[in-house]
Amino acid sequence: MSVEILFYAGQLIEHKVFGYRGVILKVDNDFKLSDEWYHSMTKSSPPKDRPWYRILVHNANYSTYVAQQNLYLDDCNEQINHPELGNHFAYFIDGKYHSKNQEPF
Repeated sequence: MSVEILFYAGQLIEHKVFGYRGVILKVDNDFKLSDEWYHSMTKSSPPKDRPWYRILVHNANYSTYVAQQNLYLDDCNEQINHPELGNHFAYFIDGKYHSKNQEPF
């Protein structure tokens, strides 16, 4: 059974519970970190066999790892502020970040 990936690198998201905004940096088809991390960091025990996302968090100096069930698309089309943003993305067009390897148009 294949699970649909709802978000892709460069899209703006918002966390359903914590309310922060961010940009998707990387998509994993399933949980890739350690069981120790999972048990110490997750509160709602999201499924490990569904997509997880590495997120650069707006107005923060860190990234986070979040289960798909805890995210929704942020359609405000406003850029985020993160010190590592320029290391991964080169353009912001129509509410989405584009990597250095993508054409801007």
